[in-house]
Amino acid sequence: MALNYTKKTINHFLKPQNIGKISKPDGYAQIGNMICGDQLDFFLKVEKGKIKDVKFLSFGCASNIATASILTEKVKGLTINQAKKYDWKKVVKELGGLPRQKIHCSVMAVQGLQKAIADYEKKGDGEVKKPIAKKKSVAVKKTASKK
Repeated sequence: MALNYTKKTINHFLKPQNIGKISKPDGYAQIGNMICGDQLDFFLKVEKGKIKDVKFLSFGCASNIATASILTEKVKGLTINQAKKYDWKKVVKELGGLPRQKIHCSVMAVQGLQKAIADYEKKGDGEVKKPIAKKKSVAVKKTASKK
């Protein structure tokens, strides 16, 4: 049975965008599918609440690579909140459709991105914060005033 891939899907499979690693990423996630054996790693660099750079590594099929490629293109430059809302249906639409049996690749790609964002949020924004000094309580004695 031949799968009917769009030209855009084939192009993203043959020439994936944003493939690779980011050293010292602000957010990182690895996700896999136990049934098909595909795996994705996502790396994020975030600056001022926006995704400055995003890269991925794939061990998977054409749909796995193509969905991660188009997703990384579309979320680069978005705010973290915008990227968190990016839906797998948008990924499928951007590729011009996917074979029904390959839809799970778009879901996995979005879940991987969301997991990398959650890792970033767990770490904080990367800025070193000064601890707030605790004020010492001082006991004040009331003295009777002399008249």
